[in-house]
This record gives sequence, C-alpha cells and structure tokens, in this order.
Amino acid sequence: MYLIGLTGSIGMGKSATAALFEAAGVPVYDADAAVHKLYEKGGAAVEPIGQLFPDAIIGGAVDRAVLGRQVLKDGDKLKALEAIVHPLAGRSQFDFLTGAQSEGAAAAVLDIPLLFETGGEGFVDCTVVVSAPFEIQKQRVLARPGMSEERFNDILAKQVPDADKRARADFIVDSSISIEDARTQVHAILDTIKGREGVAYEARLARFTDR
Repeated sequence: MYLIGLTGSIGMGKSATAALFEAAGVPVYDADAAVHKLYEKGGAAVEPIGQLFPDAIIGGAVDRAVLGRQVLKDGDKLKALEAIVHPLAGRSQFDFLTGAQSEGAAAAVLDIPLLFETGGEGFVDCTVVVSAPFEIQKQRVLARPGMSEERFNDILAKQVPDADKRARADFIVDSSISIEDARTQVHAILDTIKGREGVAYEARLARFTDR
C-alpha cells in the first residue's frame, strides 16, 4: 500500500483536497477528526487532559477553544499536551492503516496538518502540499468565525512556512484556482503514483508497536 502524506498550512484548502482524494476512491485518515473524537465526551484524551488543564473540560469534553488559549503561547504546556495526544492519535492511525491494508487499498492518505512539523514525512511514501498565495490564505482564514489577525499570525508561527513545505513536497496542489482544477491535480498525482509499491506494511506498522 502506497502511503500519501497530505498537508498544508491553515487556510490552504487541505481539507477540500482530502475530500477529492476520498472521492477518487482513496481511503483518507483525517488527523483533525481523530483528535476531535479523542476530545469528545468519553474520548480517551479527556481524562488525562483534564488532569493538566481542568478548565478546558466543559460538559465532560475538551473545549478546544479554551485549551488552545492555554497552550498556544506556552511551549511547555504545548509539549505536555502533545505528549498526551500524539500516542493516542498514533493508535488511531494504526487502526486506520490496518483497516485499509485488510481491504486491499492500493494507496491511502494521511491528512495531517503538522506533517513536517512532527517529522511525519519520514513515515509516508510521498508528500502532497496544498498551497495558495498568501493573500488568498489570509482572506480564507480571517473569514472564519472567531478568527483574528493576531491568532492567525500565532498559528502561522507554529507552522513550517509554506515556501519551505513547497520546497520539501513531492507534489503540490494549487488550491487557488477552482475545485475542479484541484480535482484534476489530484487525479494527476494518483496517475503518477499508480502501481508504485510503498514501504513494507510490517516495517511501517513497527513504528506503532513500540508505543
């Protein structure tokens, strides 16, 4: 199974591009959705996060807005949060890969916003970066409810710059034109990798068995 790492900075259109891969028949692991599940009532991350950030637990679930305000500008708190969430997210990735492999998928996508920031590019067979000009990115992000320019800049400061991501990417999807143009780019990527063999399944999953 050939594993594609999909990433892109905030507001670049990564989620829409992931949907295009899924529409093309490629199973997609959504890292953000997996974290949401961990944070919801009864989720595996609620109790350990509550021990460190009790104010972030509201109604038995993790309030992402409250948690974000506590860790966004505090590196030590962010690292403590990551130490809780990353192993749990790794388990959900393991389950996704096992399922995709058992279903005979030729390729699969890991949709991970911080792929480069966490060294995840070494785990996948190729990387796809979704990108757009900065002004389009900024316009998209500031149109989101509750978003401010200050928060936008804080988030960008935690991410590898778009130019660096583009330089490190195996493929780039330009999301600035139209969804149909992006669909054409996605299909071109899938045509290019068709028939390629990925890293051996057992070797890839060995990363998770040590956790």
